[in-house]
Amino acid sequence: MRPPASCTLAELVERARVLAGSGDRRILGITGAPGAGKSTVAAQLVAALGPELAVLVPMDGFHLSNAVLESLGRRDRKGAHDTFDDAGYAALLTRLHRSAAGTEPLVYAPEFRREIEESVGSALPVPATVPLVVTEGNYLLLDSGAWPRARALVDQTWFLAPPEDVRHTRLMARHEAYGKGPDEARFWTLGSDQRNAELIGSTADRADLVLRLVDDGAPTG
Repeated sequence: MRPPASCTLAELVERARVLAGSGDRRILGITGAPGAGKSTVAAQLVAALGPELAVLVPMDGFHLSNAVLESLGRRDRKGAHDTFDDAGYAALLTRLHRSAAGTEPLVYAPEFRREIEESVGSALPVPATVPLVVTEGNYLLLDSGAWPRARALVDQTWFLAPPEDVRHTRLMARHEAYGKGPDEARFWTLGSDQRNAELIGSTADRADLVLRLVDDGAPTG
């Protein structure tokens, strides 16, 4: 992975504002390993731009259900690239790209709810009048399955690359916040999550921008 560029959140907001003001529907992808801060940064961008300019559509809405993962024998590694409906995600991005041309005035996207560890369908309304869709997820740059079809519909992809110790601390805190004990949180962070992180890290050079935020307390080296 090439060295990350140092950016402030304010600089990213202005980059996103330029995309939103280009005159056509644009899709911005935020990616990175688990715990990189994708959800937080994407939400901050959308909040800063406001609902008339931007809407957030996370990739996590396409988690396969726990029942499906159990049937496939993949429940113990939920979050891996083959535990998502990648074709469904690509199909949604296709609809979002077309809807701004007047084919659909309103598209509904699914949303992942961490408190129940399941996705809820048709939970996120996306009006055709909103010029910027911000999507975030781990596998936007993966070159297998339907992920390349999804990537082809994304106008810019930004890869977040915080220091590893910061990323691990965030992940363990997240796991504990949603009910895992300290030992189980560490097991997931250094096990399945880390294997996913290594795969995701190998895709970073395909991003338009590899970055490290300098206003979140993280080192910039």
